[in-house]
Amino acid sequence: MALPEVRMLTAAPASRVLRFDNFELDVRAAELRKAGVKLRLQGQPIQVLATLLNNPGELVTREELRGQVWPAETFVDFDHSLHNAIARIREALGDSAGTPRYIETLPRRGYRFIGAVERVGVEEPLPSEGTKPFIEVSLAPPRSRHRAILISLLLMTLVIATVLALVFSHRASAAPSVRSIAVLPLDNFSGDTAQEYFVDGMTDELITDLAKIGGLRVISRTSIMRYKGTRKALPEIARELNVDGIIEGSVTRSGQRVRITAQLLYGPTDKHLWAETYERDLGDVLSLQSEVARAIAQQVRAQVTPQQQARLKAVRPVNPEAYDAYMRGRYYFFNAFTTPQDLALAKTNFEEAVQKDPGFALAYSGVADAYLYSALFRQVSPETAYGPAEDALRHAQKLDDNVGEIHDTLAVISWRYNWDWAATERELNHAIALVPSYICAHEDRAQYLAFRGRRSEAEAEVAKSLELDTSVSSAMTEAAVYYQLRDFDKLVEASRRGIALNPDEWVEHLFLGIGYEGTGKRLESISEYQKAVELSGGDQDATVALAHAYAGIGRKAETQKMLQDLQKKSTKVYVSPYLIATLYASLGDKDTAFKFLDQAYREKSLEMSWHLKADLRIDNLRSDPRFQNLLSQVGLKD
Repeated sequence: MALPEVRMLTAAPASRVLRFDNFELDVRAAELRKAGVKLRLQGQPIQVLATLLNNPGELVTREELRGQVWPAETFVDFDHSLHNAIARIREALGDSAGTPRYIETLPRRGYRFIGAVERVGVEEPLPSEGTKPFIEVSLAPPRSRHRAILISLLLMTLVIATVLALVFSHRASAAPSVRSIAVLPLDNFSGDTAQEYFVDGMTDELITDLAKIGGLRVISRTSIMRYKGTRKALPEIARELNVDGIIEGSVTRSGQRVRITAQLLYGPTDKHLWAETYERDLGDVLSLQSEVARAIAQQVRAQVTPQQQARLKAVRPVNPEAYDAYMRGRYYFFNAFTTPQDLALAKTNFEEAVQKDPGFALAYSGVADAYLYSALFRQVSPETAYGPAEDALRHAQKLDDNVGEIHDTLAVISWRYNWDWAATERELNHAIALVPSYICAHEDRAQYLAFRGRRSEAEAEVAKSLELDTSVSSAMTEAAVYYQLRDFDKLVEASRRGIALNPDEWVEHLFLGIGYEGTGKRLESISEYQKAVELSGGDQDATVALAHAYAGIGRKAETQKMLQDLQKKSTKVYVSPYLIATLYASLGDKDTAFKFLDQAYREKSLEMSWHLKADLRIDNLRSDPRFQNLLSQVGLKD
C-alpha cells in the first residue's frame, strides 16, 4: 500500500505586466486594460487570469486555482465562484467557451491559457492574499510495516478533521457584515451601444428589487449612475456612498436571451464574497431580476420577511416587446423627466408596452407617471392629465397592488390634485412599507410633511433620503422642504449644495432665488431667477418669479409686459391661472388676483397645493379674508 506524501508548493513569480493581443494585465495594480482603457474586472477573476497568464499553454488544475486564489477561510461555493470568475474573464476578453481564443476548458480538470503572452517588468508575487501554497499529493513506495501505515493514516485523519473544524468555525466570523449596498451601473457586454437603455434599465430594476428588503439600505439609482464607466477603486466608491457591499456585473443581450453576471464585493477591502451568472429568455426577465435580488439577500444574510420574500417571488412572464418598450420609456423618463420632449417619448413607449402586454402592471404605472409629470411641469392642464393617470393606476392596482411605485404616484395625485391629506399620507406610508429603500417615496414624504408644517418629521425624512441618495435629487428635496417651511436661510444653504452638484439644474437656481428674496437679497434673487429661466427654456414658474422680482425693485413696466406675454401665451398652451394671479398680486391688483385664484381653485391647479402656504409672491394677500376663505376651501386652514 502506498502512503500519501504531502508537500507544499508556492506559486511561481509573476511579471509586473502581462500582455497578449491588445490586452495587458498590470499585476501590481490588479488592473486589466484593453488598448489602454481599464476594464471592470476585479477580485478573484483578476487573480485567476493572472495565474493562467503566468502559465501560458499549461494546464492549471482546479485544485491549483483553489489553492492560489480561494483561501481556506473564504466562505463561498468554490464551483460556482470559479465558474463565474472564468465567465467574467471571458466576457471581458470577448472570448467564447465553445471556440476559445484565450481560455480553454479541460473538462473536470482545469483551464489553459492558449494565447501568446509577453512578460514586461520585474518579477513580483501574484496579486493574491499573500503567497498561497497548494497541496500536491503523490504516491511513495511503502517504507514501514502495515501497523505504521494505519497509524499514519489515523494521524492524518485527525489532523484534517481538526483543520476542517477550525475552518468551518472561522467562516462565520470571517465573512464581513453587509447592511448597506450599492449596485454599480451594469456593464453592457452585448457588443451593441444601442442596448445601453436596456442595460441601464436592468440596473434600475435590480436596485428596485433590492430596495424591497427592509433589512438592507440600498443606494438610489441617481447616486450610482455617476459611476458609469468610472475608474475609481471600489473602496473609494464604498467610502463615498457610505456602503458595505458593492454589486457589479454585466448584462449580455442576444436576441431574446438575456444573461446577467453579478458579483458581490465587500467595498472597504474589495474582498470578493460571491458571484453568479443567470440566463433567461427575455419574457422571463422579471423572474431573473428577482432571483438575483434573492440570491444577494441570502449572501448578505439580510432579514427578509415572509411578505418581502413573497413579493420578490411574485413575478409573471412579460411580453418581450412590451418589456423592451417599457425599458425605453424608463430611460427617457429617468434621464430627463422635466423636458417636454423626453416625457412625450417616455409616455409613447409606456403606452406601447401596455398595448403589447395589457397584463404588465409596471407599464401602466409608467403611463401614470408620464401623465403626472406632464401636468406637474405645466405641459398639459391638470384635468387633461389626471383622468388618464388615475385610470392607469387603477389598472395597475388590479394587476399587482404590491408595487411601491403605484402607491407613491397615488400619493402625489392625492396631494397635488385631490387635496386628500389622509389618503396622501396613507399611500406614502404604504409605498415605503412595500419598498423600504424607495428613494422617491421618501423624498415625496419629506416634501409633503414640510407642506403640512411638520418640520421635525420632514427633516427626519430628509436625513433618510440623504442616506439613500447622494445626488442632486435629494439635494433638491432638501431645498423643497425648506421652501415649504419658509426657512429661507436654510433654503439658501440647501440650494447652493444642489447647484454645486449640478450647476445646470434650473430648479435649484429657482430655489436659490427664492432663498435670496426671502432673506432680503433682491438683486441676487433676480440673477438666480434669470438663470432658472434660461436653463429651463422659459419655464412658467421661473418666468413669473423673475417678473415678480422686477416688480419688487420698481420695474413694474417689465412685470406688466411679462404678464401680457403670459396671458397671450395662454390662448395657445396651458398656463396656470395661479401663476397669473401671483403677477396681479405683485402689481397690487388684489381683486384680479383673487379672480384668478378662484379659477385656479375650480380647476384644481397643481400650484395651489404646492405654493399656497409658502409663496412669497402672494404675501400681500394673506391678511385678506378672501385668502383665509380660500385656505379653508382647500383644507389648509389651521
